[in-house]
Amino acid sequence: MRDHLIIFDTTLRDGEQSPGASMTKEEKVRIARQLERMGVDVIEAGFPAASNGDFEAVKAVADTIKDSVVCGLARAIENDINRAGEALCGANAARIHTFIATSPIHMKNKLRMSPEQVVEQAVKAIKWARRYTDNVEFSPEDAGRSEINFLCRVLEAVIDAGAKTLNIPDTVGYTMPDQFGELIRTLRERIPNSDKVIFSVHCHNDLGLAVANSLSAVINGARQVECTINGLGERAGNAALEEVVMAVRTRQDFFPCDTRIDTTHIVPASKLVSGITGFPVQPNKAIVGANAFAHESGIHQDGVLKHRETYEIMRAEDVGWGANKLLLGKHSGRNAFRSRLKELGIEFESEELLNTMFVRFKDLADKKHEIFDEDLHALVSDEVQTPEEHYRLLSLTAHSETGETPFARVVIAAGSNELHAESEGSGPVDATFRAIEKILHSGAELQLFSVNNITSGTDAQGEVTVRLQKSGRIVNGQGADTDIVVASAKAYLSAFNKLYSRLEKAHPQV
Repeated sequence: MRDHLIIFDTTLRDGEQSPGASMTKEEKVRIARQLERMGVDVIEAGFPAASNGDFEAVKAVADTIKDSVVCGLARAIENDINRAGEALCGANAARIHTFIATSPIHMKNKLRMSPEQVVEQAVKAIKWARRYTDNVEFSPEDAGRSEINFLCRVLEAVIDAGAKTLNIPDTVGYTMPDQFGELIRTLRERIPNSDKVIFSVHCHNDLGLAVANSLSAVINGARQVECTINGLGERAGNAALEEVVMAVRTRQDFFPCDTRIDTTHIVPASKLVSGITGFPVQPNKAIVGANAFAHESGIHQDGVLKHRETYEIMRAEDVGWGANKLLLGKHSGRNAFRSRLKELGIEFESEELLNTMFVRFKDLADKKHEIFDEDLHALVSDEVQTPEEHYRLLSLTAHSETGETPFARVVIAAGSNELHAESEGSGPVDATFRAIEKILHSGAELQLFSVNNITSGTDAQGEVTVRLQKSGRIVNGQGADTDIVVASAKAYLSAFNKLYSRLEKAHPQV
C-alpha cells in the first residue's frame, strides 16, 4: 500500500497573513467547510492568542468541522498554548501547533535566548500543549538556517516530550530543493527517535521554490505538507495545495504516496478563497488558472482534439473545472435557494438574514439571466457584514459622457444617519471614490484597484478589490455587482470599514 501524504492546510492562518487578506469568522467557517468537503486532513484555523477575533474564529471552525482535524497555532508560551487549547475544546479532533525559532540569527536577535533556553522552552511547550491534546505538532522556526547539530538536539527533545509531528519550515524561502530534501533525510537518519513522529514541511515561495522544496521533502520521507489554496500566504506565499496534490496524484510512478483529497473540489475552493480574500488568481496559474487547460497553438489544439493526452497530463474536470453549471434562476423558490446554499456550505444564523439574501438573489436574477455558484458566493460575501462595518452604500448616481467631465453622487448610511456627497473625477469610478472621501476623510492611500469578472458573459457580476493603506495598516475590500461602478463603491467602503475596525491582531512571529 502507498503511504498516506497528510495535507495540512494553513490558508486560514498563514494565508491570512498576506497583507489585506484578513477574513471574518463567518468567512473562515465557509472556507473550512470547503476544505472539509475536499478531504483536507488538518485545517490550521488561526492563531488564537493573536486577538479575540482570531480566538472566536478558531473556536467557530473547531465547533463546526467534524471530518478534519482542526489546528491552532501557538508560540512556545504558556498563555498562547492555553488560548489555543480553549479555542479548540469543542473540536471533534484537535491539534496544537507550537513553535520556537532555532536559527542563530533568530535566537540571538529576536528571542534573545541561549540555545539551552530554547531547548528548555520547546520541551515545556510540548508538555503544556499535551494538557489539551495528544496531537501536538512542533516547528523549529527558520530550520533552513539552523545548525544541524542543534536542530537534531531540539527535535529529539520534543519527541521525547510527546510531540507527534515535526514540521520543518523553510521560513524565508531560502533553501534549494536538493538541499531541503537532504535536510529532511539527514534529520530522519540522525535523530534516534525519529521513527516515532511524522515529518512535515512548511515552505515559503520567496524564490518560487515552495512546491519544489515540498515535493523534494516528500521524496526524502516527509509525510505531511503544509500548504494553502492558491499558494496564498505571507510575502510571496506558501506551497500551493493544488500543485502539491496534483503533482503527487499525476506522478504516481514517481511518488511512493498519495493524498485523500477529492480533487474535484479544488477549483471551487480556489474561487472561494480568491473571492473572499480579494486576491485574484493569475490566468497562467497551474491547475486553477483560467488558462491552465486552454490551448492557443494550432499544433496543440490539433493534438488535443485527436488525443487529449498529447498535451494534457490532467483532465480539467478532475480538478473541478466545468462544475459551475446553472442551478438557480428568477423563478427559483426560497427552499431551492436555501438548499443550494447549504450544499455550498453556506448557512445563516437567522431566518431574517436568509430572507434578506433571498431578496438580493431575486434582484440579481432580474439583472442577470444565469446564476452560477460563484455568483452565490459573491452575493454572500457582499452581504454578510461584520459588527465593525458601520458605513454602507445606499445609492449611487454616476455619469460619464464623451467630452464631458464625469461626476458621481453618493449616499452612504452611517449608523442611523444618511450622508451625501458628490464629486467630479477622471472617470466614474474616480469620481465615486472622491465623493466617498468627501464623506469619510480617511486620508488613506489607494494601493490597488482590481476588477475581475465572476463568471463569463457581458451580464456577469464584476468583482472589485480595493486595497487601502494608512499608518502601516493594509486592508483589502471587496464588492460585487453587475454595475462595476457600484461594485467599486462597495469595495471602497468595505476596505474603509476594515481599516478603521478596532480589532488588532498580533503577528505570530513577533
